[in-house]
Amino acid sequence: MKIIFAGTPEFAAVALKNLHEAGFEIPLVLSQPDRPAGRGMQLQASPVKQYAVAHGIAVAQPASLRVDGKYPQDAQDAHALLRATEHDVMVVAAYGLILPRSVLDIARLGCINIHASLLPRWRGAAPIHRAIEAGDLETGITIMQMEEGLDTGPMLMTERVPIAPHDSTGSLHDKLAALGGQMIVQALRQLEQGNLVATPQPAEGANYAAKISKEEALLDFSQSAAAIARKIRAFNPFPGACAVFNGVTLKLWQAQALPDATALPPGHVLAANAQEGVLVACGDGVLRLTVLQKPGGKRLPATDFLQGFPMENGCFA
Repeated sequence: MKIIFAGTPEFAAVALKNLHEAGFEIPLVLSQPDRPAGRGMQLQASPVKQYAVAHGIAVAQPASLRVDGKYPQDAQDAHALLRATEHDVMVVAAYGLILPRSVLDIARLGCINIHASLLPRWRGAAPIHRAIEAGDLETGITIMQMEEGLDTGPMLMTERVPIAPHDSTGSLHDKLAALGGQMIVQALRQLEQGNLVATPQPAEGANYAAKISKEEALLDFSQSAAAIARKIRAFNPFPGACAVFNGVTLKLWQAQALPDATALPPGHVLAANAQEGVLVACGDGVLRLTVLQKPGGKRLPATDFLQGFPMENGCFA
């Protein structure tokens, strides 16, 4: 079976690696154009492109696949390349570009997507973040036959993964990336044998996992301690939850929700010492901050952080 693979971030690179090592022929990889990154803002290839180049796989990086979009010539060239490249199926994982019907119909067996959610629970760009933020107890991987709707296609294979109380988006991402890489190999083996059965998604229970914005990172201590703790986990490692303390914006990387009650207003620091850590009043409950970071500094456990940044009698805005 010949595969064209479309993906961009590390999540997709894991799947590409699994497919390549499983012996599937991959004549072409699609990935988003190189982006400025790092302090020098130099152009950097995506993890998928890096893997493809390192293993001698041809790479194309169209800015769009929609011939009626902003980059019609890019899209037309990409369409021509896809039609000229012999393949049976396209595998898509976190590619980041919309695939129009004209692309979905090119491969003989269509396009198959690796989605990091138990569909239809979280459709959209940020299913891992949103599952943690919402307090879901489990998530998983869905291998899905793609159609024009946003993650609405029939399900081909699903596997569940519990969300541990300490899981961040970073740790859960790694679990799901590894699982997705294993599952897509299994799915394509079954597809080769004609044993892959498509199941329509349930009509109810769908939520939109909107792309994460940096503006969302600012915490609101009028919310419950439990909700804030989930958001800190969900926004670790990107974009990193933050809060303004006495005019200084701090990054908050780990925290624990406590059921304690307090009469002090939300955002007020109740304690900041080596014994208790940093305790902050919330709309409901108390939040213990355990890993913090000041501008230009490193992530530090609360005890070490307080040695260079006293917080007693302060307040988060």
